[in-house]
Amino acid sequence: MNVDLEELSKFLVKAKTNTYASGSERNVPPQRPDFDELEFKEGDLEYRDSYCGFFRAPGQEIVRFKGEPIWNMSYDGGMLSEFWDSRDFAEQTFKFLQRAMSKIDVSKPFRGPENLQEGDYEYNMEVEGDITSFKGTEKISFKGKVVFVQNFMGGLILE
Repeated sequence: MNVDLEELSKFLVKAKTNTYASGSERNVPPQRPDFDELEFKEGDLEYRDSYCGFFRAPGQEIVRFKGEPIWNMSYDGGMLSEFWDSRDFAEQTFKFLQRAMSKIDVSKPFRGPENLQEGDYEYNMEVEGDITSFKGTEKISFKGKVVFVQNFMGGLILE
């Protein structure tokens, strides 16, 4: 099967901005117990984001074409341990993360933009590779201090 990479990139932007980044989170019944799962469908493409946890919330995103998996991204990380005692601060940080992710670019449809500053918060994403095979890190700083770090990796799934 040939994957149209431009079409896949555009779909990922739509899927991500209509699920976690939107704040509405389109939760669906989870395929795995105790996970939160978000879903977006358009035509023959289906996106599912599956994660568990709060302060640290590892997860995986899968895109299927006509039911067959064609792309994935795994991620792991979250709030640094010194901030695990402040649920309110974590929630504010995650709201900023959602705003950063809503600015995802079709040229790098992984997480958020390379850089975003908003008030005391700053988001940075570094990535190596492209939609076919990539790895990267995103960080959020508050008043210049890193408070959130997450690594991600993925790419095409080929038979």
